[in-house]
Amino acid sequence: MTKLIDRLSGAPTRRDVLFGLGAAGAAGAALTLPGRPARAQGGTLVVSNWGGDWNERTVRFVEEPLVESKGIRISHDLGMEPERKAKLLAERRLRRGTVDVLHINEGDSYEMFTQDVLTEIDFSKVPNYGDVVPSLKNRPYFVPWLYSGVVIIYNRDKVPNPPKSYAELFDTKWAGKVGLTNQLYFNYIMMGSLLAGGSVTDGEAGKRKLVELKETVEPRIYAAHQQLGAALATGEVDIAVNYKARGLQWRNDGAPLAIQYPEEGAIAVMFGAGLPKRAPSSELAHVYFDAMLDRKAMAGLAGASFYAPANGAAELSPDLRELIDFSPDQAAALKFPDYAYVAKNTAEWLEWWNKTITR
Repeated sequence: MTKLIDRLSGAPTRRDVLFGLGAAGAAGAALTLPGRPARAQGGTLVVSNWGGDWNERTVRFVEEPLVESKGIRISHDLGMEPERKAKLLAERRLRRGTVDVLHINEGDSYEMFTQDVLTEIDFSKVPNYGDVVPSLKNRPYFVPWLYSGVVIIYNRDKVPNPPKSYAELFDTKWAGKVGLTNQLYFNYIMMGSLLAGGSVTDGEAGKRKLVELKETVEPRIYAAHQQLGAALATGEVDIAVNYKARGLQWRNDGAPLAIQYPEEGAIAVMFGAGLPKRAPSSELAHVYFDAMLDRKAMAGLAGASFYAPANGAAELSPDLRELIDFSPDQAAALKFPDYAYVAKNTAEWLEWWNKTITR
């Protein structure tokens, strides 16, 4: 991991071309950006985030060097998404909330915005937003940060002929060898929907396919990414359906893993942050958003997490970009969910998953 970070250097990427932001465009955008915000004069910022290695990297590359160095004290509210979302939904009744920055995935950001939890962000106060690839600037209430896709991760020593598609995971020869995580329940329902009808917007068909998977393959279900990664490393399972970035992390940690991009096209996922409507320190939140998109910070995060950065000018080496990015064909095949549809169904999906799949 350290070696990857040490190799970082600026270079245009395939994604610069794919998303319409080449090296010249990125440089031009940088030249036209407004001045950087003045150093903040202290204050406290409450950041709601996942825990574990995700938060550790956020602290290491963003919060300590770029936010706390300005005299801003950060207090963390850590937990899984359902619990953190529920807290903010309850705070809608309050005149003043308790959270300033909400780390969240793009789909849940849409849900939280439509439910009057998140508000639009003043991107004029986020200069680094000018470097974000244009096609990712599609939510006025969401700071795009890191993205990946749901792929097939397998032990190359034990699986010489891995499944090349989501559909091949349903073969009984993989019984007891496939691992899933509760954290990706909505992605798995989308996967089932894709297999059932060619789109990711038929949740009922998706659920039926997951019941079929449970009956034929009996996948092992793990609470979180870390537990699934450990199961792959110890040989408890040989195959996982998870983010490409997670598979690369686990391989970098020494597990004998390889990545298979599914023939149907990987389901895309993007992470970022939002501004709660009742945030007590919204001005400091904008300082935080700008730090998230810092070119060097994003390079460090990409080298440590293997997620592709939303900032097209992130200072990555060609080798690292080749590793974490998708080929042009793969990028074109990514399945971006219909988040309006997801928002209407995610609560019911989670309840169904807990009652039907995890038991």
